[in-house]
Amino acid sequence: MSPNFKLQCHFFLILLTALRGESRYLEVQEATDYAPFLLFSANLKRDLAGEQPYRRALRCLDMLTLPGQFTFTADQPQLNCAVFFIGEPEEFITIHYDLVSIDCQGGDFLKVFDGWILKGEKFPSSQDHPLPTMKRYTDFCESGLTRRSIRSSQNVAMVFFRVHEPGNGFTLTIKTDPNLFPCNVISQTPSGRFTLVVPHQHQNCSFSIIYPVAIRISDLTLGHWHDLQLKKPTAGCGGTGDFVELLGGTGLDPSKMMPLADLCFPFLGPAQMKISCDNAVVRMVSSGKHINRVTFEYRQLEPFELEASNGNSIPEFCLSSL
Repeated sequence: MSPNFKLQCHFFLILLTALRGESRYLEVQEATDYAPFLLFSANLKRDLAGEQPYRRALRCLDMLTLPGQFTFTADQPQLNCAVFFIGEPEEFITIHYDLVSIDCQGGDFLKVFDGWILKGEKFPSSQDHPLPTMKRYTDFCESGLTRRSIRSSQNVAMVFFRVHEPGNGFTLTIKTDPNLFPCNVISQTPSGRFTLVVPHQHQNCSFSIIYPVAIRISDLTLGHWHDLQLKKPTAGCGGTGDFVELLGGTGLDPSKMMPLADLCFPFLGPAQMKISCDNAVVRMVSSGKHINRVTFEYRQLEPFELEASNGNSIPEFCLSSL
């Protein structure tokens, strides 16, 4: 099975789980013929790199990884729809309203959310995002075209909408802008390498990998410490004010995941952990007094690795799967 196909299947399972759940923020109906991952392909990205702007129709439930212009036109009442946007880790996403034809008085709506919501769980979590939850929503029916462009705070955003009348809909243009200091990220890929830098800012940053993975932390700078030490979760690093924690769980919200390990003091050698959870997170907590940096590599676990531990430096752990 190719990596791209595995990636598509994994996100498809996650979205199917969301379809069957209920949320105070988002409810999505099942669609048996839905195929949302036609764009979630590195090959397609390369093919279209020189053909901007890319254009296509939106489905009621969709995922986009490419900038371009996208149009939704209802062919029947569509009551619970959502579009998930994901860019590269070092990108912001800008959503621009080109044309909107919906009946707000008749119960239609069109809202942008700064981040993702699945089954009521948010990324970034409320603890990690600079805005309170309600201010992360931009409601077209309240603001109209006075605010035509909305930029995300990280590499993911979403639009959810309801359109009753066939023929009504909207057109959006999606653009990306560079983010020099990415703070909260959802990885598009099951493997990679990333450096998370928090320069003198009092904030928490989470890098989320929606796969069971092995994570190897090769470099950590926290304040005046320049090496690593691994402490058991019960010992904790909260008193230091600056630390990195590894989290694992089955949902999207880092604040609801199980802390597996803290890293805050020097030790010899890299730190490595196998996290066989549906979602793994590298989270940096910063006091704002220092420039903090962590570099890590991650790769998706093979099926045989999910069946038995292979003697990592930290015991294998995961919450019960859904």
